Amino acid sequence: MGDHKASADTDRRIGRRALIVGGVAAAAGTAVLARDELARLWWRVPGVEKPREPGAVDFAGARWVAASDANWRQADRPDDFGIDMVIVHVTQGSFDSAVRAFQDPGHKAATHYIVGQDGRVTQMIRELDVAYHAGNRDYNERSIGIEHEGFVDRPGDLTDEMYEASARLTARICARYDIPVDRAHIIGHIEVPGTDHTDPGPHWDWNRYLKLVRAARTTTPTEPDTKALP
Repeated sequence: MGDHKASADTDRRIGRRALIVGGVAAAAGTAVLARDELARLWWRVPGVEKPREPGAVDFAGARWVAASDANWRQADRPDDFGIDMVIVHVTQGSFDSAVRAFQDPGHKAATHYIVGQDGRVTQMIRELDVAYHAGNRDYNERSIGIEHEGFVDRPGDLTDEMYEASARLTARICARYDIPVDRAHIIGHIEVPGTDHTDPGPHWDWNRYLKLVRAARTTTPTEPDTKALP
């Protein structure tokens, strides 16, 4: 579960932002940028915090519980980092223990979502932000991380309710960012270069999961469903 190498995932976006801002300044000398373009680029300037609605979620079926600020970093995805991947994790513990870990600033890791064995979905980090979950900075920046309650060596932990709820969630993510539903874009934590994790483990049924995601994808709308839930 999670990513104990998050210290390597420091905010390198300042350098990118400096280049963007410098490019804007140079362009301004020869042309007048449209107001909406200036506004969009302004959010990438270091020190500018984009307003967030408290309690907002990106998946309508999710409950919001905030992760510690130490376990993710603010971004403006997909404008600054394109999202082209979903990474599947298994918690190696209970649902509640995963929530507690992601709320602990000393844990230095968290995923965007946790899916319970009963099918409940909790979102802890907004999709536009970078979660420290993959153990690889590039993969963190371009992916959404989903934890699943259970242990990799207990196949009974991977319930029907979990598979179905997670598939609906992943289908929604794939629809939103136009991510292909295949094993090149929906991967396990173990497949991330440089990781020392083994999840989701040998009992995770990839054929079943992708079939469920594809079925849900055919009926999934593409517009955002961000809203505040109780």
